[in-house]
Amino acid sequence: MTETPTKPGGQPPAAISDFGIDTTSRSTREAIGDYFGRLRGGELGALPALLGLLVLVLVFTGLSDTFLSLNNIANLFAQGAGQTIIAMGIVPVLLLGEIDLSAGTASGLAASVMALHFTQDGNLLGNFGSTVFYGFIVGSIVAAALCVWMRVWIGAVLSLVVPVFLLAGFPANPWIEIVLAICVGVVIGALTGTIVAKIGIPSFVVTLALFIGWYGLLLQLVGEGGTISIRQSDVLYQVANGNLSILAGWIMFALAAGGYAAVVLTRHFGRLRRGLVAQPTTIVVVKAGAVLVLGAVATYLLNTNRSPNPNLTTIAGVPYVVPIVLVLLVAGTFVLDRTRYGRHIYAVGGNKEAARRAGIKVDKIRMSVFVICSAVAAIGGIVYSSKVGAVDGNSGGGNTLLFAVGAAVIGGTSLFGGRGRLRDAVIGGLVLATVQNGLGLLGFQAATVNIITCLVLLVAAAVDALSRKRAAVAR
Repeated sequence: MTETPTKPGGQPPAAISDFGIDTTSRSTREAIGDYFGRLRGGELGALPALLGLLVLVLVFTGLSDTFLSLNNIANLFAQGAGQTIIAMGIVPVLLLGEIDLSAGTASGLAASVMALHFTQDGNLLGNFGSTVFYGFIVGSIVAAALCVWMRVWIGAVLSLVVPVFLLAGFPANPWIEIVLAICVGVVIGALTGTIVAKIGIPSFVVTLALFIGWYGLLLQLVGEGGTISIRQSDVLYQVANGNLSILAGWIMFALAAGGYAAVVLTRHFGRLRRGLVAQPTTIVVVKAGAVLVLGAVATYLLNTNRSPNPNLTTIAGVPYVVPIVLVLLVAGTFVLDRTRYGRHIYAVGGNKEAARRAGIKVDKIRMSVFVICSAVAAIGGIVYSSKVGAVDGNSGGGNTLLFAVGAAVIGGTSLFGGRGRLRDAVIGGLVLATVQNGLGLLGFQAATVNIITCLVLLVAAAVDALSRKRAAVAR
């Protein structure tokens, strides 16, 4: 194959840079040069967040003797899991250039329904009151009808689960309550998405109003200053506080890291056998090997007894929140990167009118991302409530939503739409969790934590804006 000329620094000409992966083969050196060329062109991706995370880890390690202890690292994962999961749900919304300010209180509302179903042994009518109870049923049926209208079939099915569970009066069961909470999130997302997509009200206004509305409904269910404990349910409490067994941890490593390496290498060598263009083999092998090594080291360390008093008790195993986040990350990444639906999300986010003219059902895409956002936010609400062991009137309120949006943006997802990956939310969530955890260990109060988090978010937003300008100039 004829070698393709490149610009100085390894960056290919404009025509080739758009379609080079389909027309040219590159050596390892050329691929690395192309990567640095894209960096100079403003395509930074998650690199700033990763560098920031590295700096934070080094700083807090130097200032605190306990920051890198196994017990603290495991706690850090659990502390940041709730907002990280909510951030993962917000990413598809941000990819369209929209925003969902109600995701936080929606997560709290879903968690409150879960907690009440548990404490009231399934009798929600007695606690909700007839107005709220039947309002939930009517709202769920309307949401299901809207999903059918918009052809969001999975949303329609899950929305109908809510009235079935409410009317059937199933006794307390943690798995039923988890499913119920997620389905409540689907209902919320269907209502939100329809208002945005069909009525045409800006998402900022709609979700700001719903933020207030869901907060009021949460207070109605929980009560002013009320708290609903879920500590009595071993399953619900262990979601964020429990750990896998040692064997299960290694099985998870084999499935996650081993599966990733197997898929990547099989796809790569399959392309080579068929004569298709592929990345240099060296780079693919290094990526797969790095995931295997890092996964093995992390699993080994988390499976080590990290109890502060090892002679009295044993605390070992990968926290449950790790496989929860991994499953959401793998499933979401597959949908966004490997399905037609995912490609349509990026297309609508890049240019809505062009996507419409290409035959993409823009309104359906816009509605569906809000369904995904609220459903995933409900999972985040479950994890957060499990961590604190209760649901109260502030669940999902306060800084929960702001930190979730901040996590996605810090990780590299653009607020302008069309650019971002689900992993951005995970990386950004780790950055924010590290800031909060490290400053807490150093004894800083909430005021200082918020100010520093503000600065981190401003820097991330500035990097996004500047990189977009640089990319526009490069084109």
